[in-house]
Amino acid sequence: MVSIRKAAVAGSWYPATAKQLASMLDEQLAKTDEADELAGDVVALIAPHAGLRYSGPVAAHAYRVLRDRSFDVAILVGPSHFIGFEGVALYGSGGFDTPFGVVRVDEATADRFLVESSVVHADTIAHAREHSLEMQLPFLRYLAPELRIVPLLIGRQTAETAEALASAIVGVTSGTRTLLIASTDLSHYNDAATARRLDEVVIDCVGRFDADGLQRALDRRPEHACGGGAAVAIMRAARGLGATSASVLSYADSGDVSGDKSSVVGYLAAAIGRFHAS
Repeated sequence: MVSIRKAAVAGSWYPATAKQLASMLDEQLAKTDEADELAGDVVALIAPHAGLRYSGPVAAHAYRVLRDRSFDVAILVGPSHFIGFEGVALYGSGGFDTPFGVVRVDEATADRFLVESSVVHADTIAHAREHSLEMQLPFLRYLAPELRIVPLLIGRQTAETAEALASAIVGVTSGTRTLLIASTDLSHYNDAATARRLDEVVIDCVGRFDADGLQRALDRRPEHACGGGAAVAIMRAARGLGATSASVLSYADSGDVSGDKSSVVGYLAAAIGRFHAS
């Protein structure tokens, strides 16, 4: 029997019908800046995972770079919010349902992760309620409808796990046209000024393409980002796959939508690759 992971937050975090979801995505993509256009090869994206109303305007800046680009597979890495475990949980077969249809898992690539690294293990249960990867799928399925995915959730986000996962990604995907996606929100529930100070640390490390610096910052204060380990792993893997630079595309906080600046969540969009002046 084919394993199809049911959407957990459709109808609450984003519209449950294709028509309404497409309308929201079109509106958010239309508000992105043409300055986001990047000349060169995109290897990885960093995008947020809150409700689409709040983080979608930022995520749109990352996903718009998929226009006029094609990939063989997308490797999605995000944090596990509900279940704690060691290592990385792989959803290795079937697909993830969305209002636009099922996003298929690249089963051959998924199988190679199980061979490549002992840190990755098959675990569909960890994915059942998790939104961090699901929130990437509306944009991904809308802009690259045929692209298959490998969904990976990090349990306890240790430096060792991030490094081991990065090595596995490089070993599995070298020589292919692979898009890496890190799903992370930034600081949570501070006033906007405090959030900006915390978030600037992550923004600076990403902009300088400094995975080591980001890991050190997270070691000191994990609250910089809820999916910081995913970002570190993807940055390390992107470097191993030939990426040379990063571009921060957008930053905002939830108060920009809600109007409440007393307690916000920070959102970042970035692209990593081999870029050159256009």
